[in-house]
Amino acid sequence: MSDKVTLTIDNQTVTVPAGTTILAAAESAGIDIPTICYHPALTPPAVCRLCTVEVEKMRALQPACVVPVKEGMVVRTDSERVRTGRKVILELLASHVELHDAPEIQRYIQQAGADVTRFAGGLKRRFDVFEDNPFYIRDYSQCVMCWRCIQVCANDVQHTFALTWGKRGAASHVATFFGEDMPDTTCVFCGNCVGVCPTGALKSLTEWRLEQAGG
Repeated sequence: MSDKVTLTIDNQTVTVPAGTTILAAAESAGIDIPTICYHPALTPPAVCRLCTVEVEKMRALQPACVVPVKEGMVVRTDSERVRTGRKVILELLASHVELHDAPEIQRYIQQAGADVTRFAGGLKRRFDVFEDNPFYIRDYSQCVMCWRCIQVCANDVQHTFALTWGKRGAASHVATFFGEDMPDTTCVFCGNCVGVCPTGALKSLTEWRLEQAGG
């Protein structure tokens, strides 16, 4: 069995090691696929679906961050179907989450030509800011539920397990076990969760206070 796989991505012939994801194969060819939940140091959760691509002979769009390449696979990362799907994802996200402090997602919105007012009738997620420790704040009104913070706190990096999933449906959010204040959890205040957050949902307390003071 060959340890190399050759496929076509956006009309480019790409050869990569077997087991490589479509996302990694595209990156090796200089093709950019937008992502939110994906982080190179973490296990891909494949929850945001922004990285979906069109694969010939597959009915549904495929999440590039987890689907491995196959010999002869034909992938389109910028087809009309893909662009429409990404645009709608970003429009829905903007209707429910405050994204003013998420520059990468804002860039995706501009690139996609997404209309952030399209679903303006949707209710924005509202949470009180948690200022329960001397190091960082949690503002879940800006949380896109990418789960990066939960992963980095758990098996992927820190093995602390201070964060988990809370509630379900529209009320779902990142939480601590039993809703405890952060100092009462197993958190060691390593800062990894803040480092991987793609929005302003987790932020240095000092930075946040300066912003509140207009600094």
